[in-house]
Amino acid sequence: MLKFAICDDEPHMAQEIAGHLADYMNEKQIGLYSAGSFSSGLSLLESGCDFDVIFLDIQMEQPDGMETARMLRQRNAHSLLIFITVLKECVFDAFAVEAYDYLVKPLDSSRFRRTMDRAVQTLARRTEKSIVIQQGTSCKIVPLSEIVYCEVQGRKIYIHQDSGEVIDYYDRMDHLERRVDRRFFRCHRSYLVNLSYVRGCQGGQVILPRNIQIPVSRLRERELTQALLRCMKERG
Repeated sequence: MLKFAICDDEPHMAQEIAGHLADYMNEKQIGLYSAGSFSSGLSLLESGCDFDVIFLDIQMEQPDGMETARMLRQRNAHSLLIFITVLKECVFDAFAVEAYDYLVKPLDSSRFRRTMDRAVQTLARRTEKSIVIQQGTSCKIVPLSEIVYCEVQGRKIYIHQDSGEVIDYYDRMDHLERRVDRRFFRCHRSYLVNLSYVRGCQGGQVILPRNIQIPVSRLRERELTQALLRCMKERG
């Protein structure tokens, strides 16, 4: 779940940011997220929460937004800091605290969406445990650990998750294969399997939980065995 913080001492501005965020998350169909609101830098610092993204005003009572950002970095907080302020001249100070972006009030909705698009992609790459799936104008963050296998039919890829949910989108299997990690194996030209879920291989079929079976190319059976052994060693 993505965790957001909104830190602004003006209640109406905090509500506006929350509204933009809710609109974006609904548009992209990202349902699992939380958004905490803080009226001062001190209350944010005292929360002790590890947020993925922090929207931070600069003009506040001490500690102001810039000082709050410095204190967060001193605590080794790795949150993406997005300043939202009327002070255009502070943009250079933002670099010193490794700000992710700098948005000027009044908020422009299209600029906010572009920033969020980049932030979501950055968070997915940072963890290296999730991928972002683009479905038209919406996107979903899919943890790699929850993917059992993927198959391609025509121009579409179908991602089968452990929950039983299937996500489909337009892409090439070669592209998807480059985005996942070593736990995945291309057992067939049309199938990519998460080795963590493999229960066996018999009669040209990979056996998965719930007796799901997917094909394995005859020429790839030996490589599959070697990949499974490597996977087991890496898991300890």
